[in-house]
Amino acid sequence: MIIYEKITLSRNFPIFRSQWNDQLYYIQKHRRFPWITGQLFLSMNVIVMTVCSFLAIAKRYTEYAVGGLFLVVISQSLGYGLIFDSSFFFRNLSVIGALLMLLAEAWTTKKKNNFAGLININETDKATYLQLAGRILLVFLFLGFILAGEWSFLRVLVSIVALIGCAMVVVGFKAKWSAWMLVTILSIANVTLNNWWNLHHTHPQKDFLKYDFFQTLSIVGGFLLLTNMGPGGLSMDEKKKSF
Repeated sequence: MIIYEKITLSRNFPIFRSQWNDQLYYIQKHRRFPWITGQLFLSMNVIVMTVCSFLAIAKRYTEYAVGGLFLVVISQSLGYGLIFDSSFFFRNLSVIGALLMLLAEAWTTKKKNNFAGLININETDKATYLQLAGRILLVFLFLGFILAGEWSFLRVLVSIVALIGCAMVVVGFKAKWSAWMLVTILSIANVTLNNWWNLHHTHPQKDFLKYDFFQTLSIVGGFLLLTNMGPGGLSMDEKKKSF
């Protein structure tokens, strides 16, 4: 279960478009990167994405892996000039939330592996706050979905259900059940809307849909971590246990 979650989470980071020359042309022509700067930008993204993804999957140096992947998210947003695109912005917030959940899981596991008398209280507190921040950021993908696109009866119905699930995740009420519900909605929507495999390899939207598909898989990984760890101490579920 954990291995699947780590692999799913790390797959957020295919480079923006798969063809090196196409990407280099884009950032030179449209972003005005000098040739050498463009080469360095793409090379560093590929190296950091690859190394940090393997570290995340292997559960080694997770803090550094999360930090590296976080820098990739920021650098791609700035490098490709998409930071002010609302859909891209909300999606990236959810990816950051998934990374925070991964870091919280690593710190929680470290706490459990310590001897009882050597538990680091500060790490416990940090993991709790990270879980709260991760839960809040994870749901931003659904806000982007609700605010974009044409309305229909099915879209309104799915939006209402998703909003209820997002609210329950944020406050930590029946959080595991809510996370499973959102995983189901995300998985169905991802296969239906981002079906890049059905497009011809020359179709202009193929690479964009592929990027959205794997990025959404990363967010699904974050929700799966939530179902495994629970919402953390700062949640209604945990408060109910104390009574």
